[in-house]
Amino acid sequence: MEELLFYAFAALAISSALLVVSLKNTARALFLFFVTLFAMAGLFLFALADFVAITQILVYVGGVLILMIFAFMLSNKELLKDLQSTSSRFIAMPNIQSLLLSIAFLALMTYGIIAWQQQTPEWIMQNIKMNQVIQPTDNNISQLGVKFMTYYILPFEVISIFLLMALIGASQLSRKEGDE
Repeated sequence: MEELLFYAFAALAISSALLVVSLKNTARALFLFFVTLFAMAGLFLFALADFVAITQILVYVGGVLILMIFAFMLSNKELLKDLQSTSSRFIAMPNIQSLLLSIAFLALMTYGIIAWQQQTPEWIMQNIKMNQVIQPTDNNISQLGVKFMTYYILPFEVISIFLLMALIGASQLSRKEGDE
């Protein structure tokens, strides 16, 4: 089951990332980017990097992507009108696809929850036998903070510059055509 979930998240991340760069519709590309970031957070969970997964969701989804969506909504009113007028029916082809994808994802999650409740995965049992289990009292956040500010200071600063560039890009996109 773990391998199935891992490959499902990996396939979702790869396919949605490929669609992000190949779509010409910016609104759909932004929402697929949202799916890509969540799939990457799922992959981080498989690497037992729960703090990185939560940071991925908070920083990238909560910050960068929301800024990009706001900039898009403020700058492309004609594209938003096209999206609203494409389908007047309740169930159109994209709605059916999204409904099928949602049902498949719900079924996969339900199966995963049921399978984990019935039997503990082998890799967890091996870690329990070797006494390598992270306890709730372990303070991993302070260890991560020390690592970020000592050993990983360069990647940490690169990420901060990336976030600054994303903020500047979002504000640039939200400007009107006549502003200089």
